[in-house]
Amino acid sequence: MIMNRIPLLLCCFLSATSLLQSQQNRYPWLEVSPKTMVSTRVGDIPVVDFSGLQPLLEQDGPGIHVINFWATWCAPCIKELPHFESLREDFADRGVKVTLVSLDMPAFWEKRLPAFIEKRGIESPVVVLDDPRQNDWIPRVSPQWSGAIPATLIYDHERREFYEQSFDGPQLEAVINSFLND
Repeated sequence: MIMNRIPLLLCCFLSATSLLQSQQNRYPWLEVSPKTMVSTRVGDIPVVDFSGLQPLLEQDGPGIHVINFWATWCAPCIKELPHFESLREDFADRGVKVTLVSLDMPAFWEKRLPAFIEKRGIESPVVVLDDPRQNDWIPRVSPQWSGAIPATLIYDHERREFYEQSFDGPQLEAVINSFLND
């Protein structure tokens, strides 16, 4: 009986390994720590609690990390998303990595989020933060954060800046250039 299950178990293991590797290509920060656990997915979008997101906020090594907190119901967030996509495209060769952290409510995950991402052609990695303990994790992202969105954390190995504001293209590019020129 056990011998009959070995091929099935091997197939499940190989499928899970393949899925994890494909997600690591789109979500390279999943490689940051074995503690980064994806609790569930919406399509191919990982859904994590703050402990799963935290490694993304503390990456070592080269590059500039841009973490934008947004939601599909937030008009200023939607307006600035194309600027983050342009930033990802225009500065990738200079080590700039953009990740979009959706703060959408669970009711929006299946109905809105995947269609929104596809319709707008968003290619930056997107992750859903599902953690109802906002009073705990908001100040851990930044003590200056009131919790309003859009909000953006930009950091490298020497500098960390938090912006509770929306960006236009020139503003965002200026901030990134200030990091590159330090």
